[in-house]
Amino acid sequence: MKKMTLGRTGLEVTQLSYGAMELRHPPDGNRKVDDALAEQVLAAVLDSGINFIDTAPDYGLSEERIGRFVSSRRQEYFLATKCGCDPADKGGQGGHVWKRDQLLSNIDGSLQRLKTDHVDVLQLHNPKIEEAPVDELVEALREIQGQGLTRFIGISTTEPWLDRYLEMGVFDTFQIPYSCLQPQHGDAIARVAEAGAGVVVRGGINRGGPNSETPGRTNQELWDAAGMGEVCDDTSAAEMILRYTLTHPHCHTTIVGTRSLEHLKENLEAAEKGPLPEEIYGEIRRRVEAGIRKINEQA
Repeated sequence: MKKMTLGRTGLEVTQLSYGAMELRHPPDGNRKVDDALAEQVLAAVLDSGINFIDTAPDYGLSEERIGRFVSSRRQEYFLATKCGCDPADKGGQGGHVWKRDQLLSNIDGSLQRLKTDHVDVLQLHNPKIEEAPVDELVEALREIQGQGLTRFIGISTTEPWLDRYLEMGVFDTFQIPYSCLQPQHGDAIARVAEAGAGVVVRGGINRGGPNSETPGRTNQELWDAAGMGEVCDDTSAAEMILRYTLTHPHCHTTIVGTRSLEHLKENLEAAEKGPLPEEIYGEIRRRVEAGIRKINEQA
């Protein structure tokens, strides 16, 4: 599987990585995931060669299951989690708390659940810059890093806050949503990479697929307005969207979550096909731009 250097971290990560949020559900939930399935999926992820796993304290059972089922294979993968989380199922109030003590509590709890002595990347979990004492949080992240509990510090964020965080020059990685149907961060991804930080794309399929939601419109609406079905031909929508994401020259890795072994297999096969041909990549961009204009004109 193709590997990319995750910016100045120097980590050689597979361009397709695994988002473990889909393993958050208990076996009696609405989207049931029992332990046997979680163990099978995580084993399949590592057996495939994927070497980057992303999770968070507020992803239900995700961290615990990673620790239970693949901590014995810790040398095979880089591990990223998040902080600032205050999950209700772990005694918190829900949502996020942007305080030093919360970050320290998060990393301690995460390491216990993950059954490891460090993570490779610790990320602030999507703070709005006007709501978070950023200098205090960065100081706490540096403290955690100085204790050897994380190798690098990162942030999961979006515009309009992304560029202000980038200007700080302190974050080693940025986790950013992007796909052909959620293209608004395409230029920001390039700016992050050119500044030397690692780019972790999220939503490379799920948030970019038909029938899922984006701010202000459904992706199905944009899919139809852009006439994307005409581009797919005999290729599935998921494969085309994933390969489009991987074609971005600054996509170091994209986290794709699934609780289905079949979907994991399909994602791996799509990634192995590599970037889209230049003419198809350009055609999709033109169609999406025209589709967005059409929707805006009708609004």
